[in-house]
Amino acid sequence: MKKILVAVNLLVLIVLAYYAYYLATDFQTPHGRRDMPFFIWVIDTIDLFIHEGGHGIFKLFGQFIYFLGGSLMQVILPVTAIVVLLRTSGPRTLLATLFWLGQNLIDVAVYIDDAPKQQLTLISRYAMHDWLWLCGYMGNLDSAGDIAAVVSFLGTLSLLGAIGFGAYYIVVDVRDEFLPSMAPKPLPPRPGLRPKAPTQPEQLNTSDTDDAL
Repeated sequence: MKKILVAVNLLVLIVLAYYAYYLATDFQTPHGRRDMPFFIWVIDTIDLFIHEGGHGIFKLFGQFIYFLGGSLMQVILPVTAIVVLLRTSGPRTLLATLFWLGQNLIDVAVYIDDAPKQQLTLISRYAMHDWLWLCGYMGNLDSAGDIAAVVSFLGTLSLLGAIGFGAYYIVVDVRDEFLPSMAPKPLPPRPGLRPKAPTQPEQLNTSDTDDAL
C-alpha cells in the first residue's frame, strides 16, 4: 500500500512540475493562455472569485485599497493556507500551498503587465482595469512591466519551492520504503580517554569491627 502511495505522489509531482513550467512560460503569453490546461483553468476561475471577493472586503478601506484588494487577496489567502496547514498538517502540504501561491503571483503579474497594454478581457466591458488605475495613481505606468517581472520572479520561486519540497519528500519515502534502514553506529571514544571503572561500595572491615567489640 505504501508503494502505491509513493507512486501516486510521484505522479502528482510530475504533473505539477509540468504545470509549474507552463505557468512560468506560456501562461504569461496571450497565445499560451488561450490553450490553458483544464486544471489551470479551474484554479484560475477559483482565483477570479477570490479576486472579486477581495474587492468587496477591502472596499471599506478607501479607493486605493479597493483596487489593490483583489490582487492582495490572491496573495493573502494562499499565504494563510501555507501558515495554517504548515502548523496543522506539516511541511508536506507545501507542495500544494506553495504551488497555489506561485500560480496566484504569476496571475497577478500578468494583470500588472497588462496595465499599459489593455489586452486582457475583464469581467465587464465597463470594469476598470485595477492596475491601470493603480499605476496611474502612483505615476509609474511605464514601470508596470518591471513590477510585473518582479512579481513573476517571486511566483516562479514559489513554484520551484513547491516542486523542491515535493521532490524531497518523494526521496524520503522511496528511501524508507525501498532501502533497508540502518541503525546508527555508536560514536567511537575520544582518543586519550580511558573508560572509568565502575565504583564499588566500600567493603566493611570485619577485623576492625571485631577489635572494636
